[in-house]
Amino acid sequence: MKKSRGIISLILVVVLTGILAFTTVVGLGSKHTGAAKNIKLGLDLAGGVSITYQAKGDTPSDSEMKDTVYKLQKRVEQYSTEAGVYQEGDDRITIEIPGVTDANEVLEELGKPGSLEFQDEEGNVVLEGTDVKTATAKIIEQQTGSKQNVVELNLTDEGKKKFAEATKANIGKAINIVYDGEVISNPQVNEEITGGQAVISGSFTYEEVEELASTIRIGGLKVELEELNSSVVGAQLGEEAINTSLLAGALGLAVIFVFMCIVYRLPGFASSIALCIYTGIVLVALNAFNITLTLPGIAGIILGIGMAVDANVIIFARVKEELAVGRNVRTALKTGFHKALSAILDGNVTTLIAAFVLGIMGTGSVKGFAQTLALGIVVSMFTALVVTRVIIFSLYAVGCKNEKLYGVQKERKTINFLQKRKIFFGIAIAVIVSGFVAMGIRTAQGNGALNYSLEFMGGTSTNVTFNKDYSIKEIDSQIVPVIEEVTGDHNVQMQKIKGTNQVVIKTQTLDLAKREAMNKALVEKFGVNESKITYNNISSTVSTEMRRDAVIAVLIATACMLVYIWFRFKDFRFASSAIIALLHDVLVVLAFYAIARVSVGNTFIACMLTIVGYSINATIVIFDRIREENKIKSRKDTLEEVVNRSITQTLTRSIYTSFTTFVMVALLFVMGVSSVKEFAAPLMVGVAAGAFSSVCITGALWYVMKTKVAATTS
Repeated sequence: MKKSRGIISLILVVVLTGILAFTTVVGLGSKHTGAAKNIKLGLDLAGGVSITYQAKGDTPSDSEMKDTVYKLQKRVEQYSTEAGVYQEGDDRITIEIPGVTDANEVLEELGKPGSLEFQDEEGNVVLEGTDVKTATAKIIEQQTGSKQNVVELNLTDEGKKKFAEATKANIGKAINIVYDGEVISNPQVNEEITGGQAVISGSFTYEEVEELASTIRIGGLKVELEELNSSVVGAQLGEEAINTSLLAGALGLAVIFVFMCIVYRLPGFASSIALCIYTGIVLVALNAFNITLTLPGIAGIILGIGMAVDANVIIFARVKEELAVGRNVRTALKTGFHKALSAILDGNVTTLIAAFVLGIMGTGSVKGFAQTLALGIVVSMFTALVVTRVIIFSLYAVGCKNEKLYGVQKERKTINFLQKRKIFFGIAIAVIVSGFVAMGIRTAQGNGALNYSLEFMGGTSTNVTFNKDYSIKEIDSQIVPVIEEVTGDHNVQMQKIKGTNQVVIKTQTLDLAKREAMNKALVEKFGVNESKITYNNISSTVSTEMRRDAVIAVLIATACMLVYIWFRFKDFRFASSAIIALLHDVLVVLAFYAIARVSVGNTFIACMLTIVGYSINATIVIFDRIREENKIKSRKDTLEEVVNRSITQTLTRSIYTSFTTFVMVALLFVMGVSSVKEFAAPLMVGVAAGAFSSVCITGALWYVMKTKVAATTS
């Protein structure tokens, strides 16, 4: 690169950094004048709309209510992946949608759940709403090249049979779609439809097909519902949680900048600028792609920052190695980027595969986490491989060519990690077993294996009308401690109903004694009129079906990662040992949840998914080095020496990446409110477990499989 091009490139980097700073820092400031002001925040961070429906007629069965909750959950995700649906009492369902302030607008768009039927021209019901699996508004291109707005129907297996019979008997005739006794569409049957998929076409605007699809979706519920009430609710965590999280993130980035500059000197400075650009792009992209940011979403961003740092550490560690063997600075930079490429691509692509599968198959917070994780991975790869490269080569071009500015890797004596593998395996097994022992003891005591929060187990929703309008900060500091003391629940969720003095308090299920104790405390300490306190049992927001979907998504994601690693490394032992190490990290974090009795709620899912992404990336880096060393080893090198040398050579990367990620999470733990602390603590354990497994477990596992298993089968 010529000096003139280097100067121009640096000017462009400064301009880009300035633009991103304006659109993010200014946007997140008190005046909210930048583009980042439009980032959608979840219920936990910003509040939204709460709508309660009641079943018409006789009380539905438990299975009918659960089915309706699950279907509604899938439907409200059109507004936000973080929308929540739960059962309240025996015959009511509450929907909570973040980032919305107009309940009437939601009601109009969502439609009123009611009865839906497909009738022939003689009035016979040929299909019911429950026979429709999905209804989607689409734009299709016709053979003439023109585009047409249509509604695509996908039917259940039972609906497929019914519809085949109905369309065969009514070719050339209309089948009326009747919603609450009113014909909302009367499409004509052109042919027999046997595949379980149909298209409703006509002279529709896109808004009309969206409305028709929405009505069909909401009308296909087993339970007929009517609106009971709606309200705008405040954030569950409050402004303090957002401010402390932002401050913790800013301080964490500052610590990382200083650390990188000290360790890697000029390349560290370049990577710090690239990390600023990474952060700005992510925040702008959250706005551009309309992604809802929640506490679990912050986990995805933290993981992305860790991986962005990791990519730079891999590159510049390679550069220092090249300088150590006598390469000049320019050659060392080119070779360093080239040799680091495979480890960065494999690590990021593996995690991206997991994010893609989770985004497609997951629901709720799982989908939201996957979106922020995928965004972070793509942006981190761009900033590490493009932005950092442009900056460092531009600095070199303008005259920063002294080797001292880049640092030289000191020769490190190879550590015999494999010699201690039995100790490492023993420690890992002991920690995991301790978790299962703790769960067994707690179960025997009748306390449950884990401390499930109301998101998993359901609980009690208490509506209290206070004598004054408390702020979120006052609720957190004055009311929450009292509720925690009388209920024994340390994961209390509070929501203000805007425009009123009402506060909704969600806790684990309260028996009569605890309800009476809460009444007494509210009356004595806050002067509440006892007649203005109402209780309702609520179901879990993470339904059985959602848990099943999450588990299936994780299993499929794990299988896909296994296949990818197997394909890239041409050795199933690499893939299997990586998955075993990943399982180790998850079980260690689970042991922490069991022993420390940290609440298992929505953030539990995000925490586990974060560990999966973080752990697999760290493992890939070591495996990449083992693969490389295996190709260039001399005849006198034993396999044990190759593995030990590979782990030792990547040890600095493992320590530095774990340190920077740990710093980000630790600051969240130190500075955050109680709910943020419960989220950050397991993440810190997971980062430590990931560092331990990548250095002490994965290479040793592969070595054992390579030698012992091969010897046994030969």
